[in-house]
Amino acid sequence: MSVLPDGPGAGDLAPSVRAGRPTVTTRLQLEKVALTLFTERGFDATTVDDVAVAAGIGRRTFFRYFASKNDVVWGDFEQGLVALRSHLATIPPERPLLDALRDAVLGFNRFDPSELPRHRERMELILRVPALQAHSTLRYADWRAVVAEFAARRLGEPPHALLPQVIAHSCLGAAMAAYEQWLDRPGSELEVLLESSLGALDGAWAVQRG
Repeated sequence: MSVLPDGPGAGDLAPSVRAGRPTVTTRLQLEKVALTLFTERGFDATTVDDVAVAAGIGRRTFFRYFASKNDVVWGDFEQGLVALRSHLATIPPERPLLDALRDAVLGFNRFDPSELPRHRERMELILRVPALQAHSTLRYADWRAVVAEFAARRLGEPPHALLPQVIAHSCLGAAMAAYEQWLDRPGSELEVLLESSLGALDGAWAVQRG
């Protein structure tokens, strides 16, 4: 699928070998090429031209797929938000709000096991590369907006009201805490951490015990 093979040794290919490989033909393939280079060389040290050359495409073609280098790291995030909004719209009204949000967020962050190594590379960049922080803030806002819209419908309030916003920020914070743990603890299971973190939003931890 990818121009560059996944796994150890991918970065050892000489430019001439890369150039002899088939050109990228899909957005996903270009994303894989870019993530490999970002991991090998560092995000800041890798240019759009570097990605285009490794992918066997021109600079103009790169920008047909992605608006910027920052956008590559997020992949098809917009489509993910469309799917999240659609999923939330199908949840029965009798389903408790927190349960509905937990299930939806878990689904949004559920990946085939074969995709998890690449997703880890992506999240290492998103959470730990300073150059991506401002861009990430915009993406987080888009994600929170979807959650706030759902919470607002349930509560009969506008999405910008305080409680829907608190719920959206809390869900994002819980997810980010789980991701930080996942990156720091090799061998941990992302879904288990997410479920535990989102479950903590019920506030049971705040009960004083003797």
